[in-house]
Amino acid sequence: MNAGDRVRVERAGQTYEGVLLPSTTPEHLVVKLEGGYNVGIDRSDADVDVLESDVYDVEDGDAEAESEVEFDEDLPTISLISTGGTIASTVDYRTGAVTAQFDAEDVLRAVPDLAGLANYRGRVVANILSENMTPDVWQELAGVVAEEIEQGADGVVVMHGTDTMQFTASALAFMLDTPVPIVFTGSQRSADRPSSDNVMNAVCAVEAAKSDCAEVLVCMHEDESDEDCALHRGTRVRKNHTSRRDAFETVGRKPLGRVDYDERAVTFRREHAERGESEARRASETSSGEQPGDAELAVSDDLNPDVALVKFTPGTDEAVLDLAAEKDGIVIEGTGLGHVHSDWIDRIDEITDAGTPVVMTSQCLDGRVCDRVYDTGRDLLDAGVIEGEDVLPGTAKVKLMWALANSQNIAETMRTPIAGEITDRSVPWK
Repeated sequence: MNAGDRVRVERAGQTYEGVLLPSTTPEHLVVKLEGGYNVGIDRSDADVDVLESDVYDVEDGDAEAESEVEFDEDLPTISLISTGGTIASTVDYRTGAVTAQFDAEDVLRAVPDLAGLANYRGRVVANILSENMTPDVWQELAGVVAEEIEQGADGVVVMHGTDTMQFTASALAFMLDTPVPIVFTGSQRSADRPSSDNVMNAVCAVEAAKSDCAEVLVCMHEDESDEDCALHRGTRVRKNHTSRRDAFETVGRKPLGRVDYDERAVTFRREHAERGESEARRASETSSGEQPGDAELAVSDDLNPDVALVKFTPGTDEAVLDLAAEKDGIVIEGTGLGHVHSDWIDRIDEITDAGTPVVMTSQCLDGRVCDRVYDTGRDLLDAGVIEGEDVLPGTAKVKLMWALANSQNIAETMRTPIAGEITDRSVPWK
């Protein structure tokens, strides 16, 4: 009896029929039923009949079993890197909770649709839910991705929890100047649910990793149907819904591209960095106007995580800045064009005079900061605030972490597009 076999299980007068899945505990069988749901069954008094053997040669309960996907010289090599999250999770049938359990090889066995699309290498950087992600893990992930690219991977797929995926994608976009696609994907709904998006997202992410786009992307459902996945630039994406499968949106634009799930076709809507090209993304290159020739992997993975993100709302006392002032950098999520109460301005002036950079962003979901329109904005500029253009507040925090560790001119770097986080102009598109 192997994972992948179609089985009939009888226990306590009940009959269950479906596909046997890898189990996280030796005490339970896990069967995917015809309706799509998984059920955990106590092995001790279960009667199991194998109805049909599957193509997988995975011994039941053997966590070290290898994926049976064979190497094909005609296929590209894609590195699957797991950090945990729902796409790489399963149900613990002792508690009923969804937990991060699977590594990259388990994902290959759980998503047979990946077979034949590429050759795969699997690595596990972390096995955590995304709320436990830290800048230290970002740096470790960047190092592993760089190693995979240096070892010849034609593309990289990072499996990540959705709640903080946008932050990790931004971090890698700043830390790595990549010659191949680095595609983040996840799942809003776990594999035991009929409406799970894990298979489609994983397949579309692999197709995107085979494309010509040499950038950091996020690949998730484009709408509630199972037809297309959207490809979002890693520094311009935001999770805008707690549970919808199409929770991710590109702010200020349509997504950079899309993947047709049925046709396995990747198309792009706008210009993007391509294999064999260079965007001259680093601040020094951009400011000088130089365009290096061939795109090569460049790693700048130093980070200074000592950055505060402060959200201004009416009634918030300026004393909130006192704690933030202990940090090495501050990002403020202001109102509208980038404003705070006028009572904050003197304290901000003191902070910037002490050498701590303060970057202003907007809590609006679209548009850019402009502190030259009203008196408050001009006073903020006089107080030393750096305009964050239309960078998303979370992305601005990650970028400031990167800038503090890699730049001699923080203000110039924060105003300079490094990885597509700043658009040329803000225009309505709907």
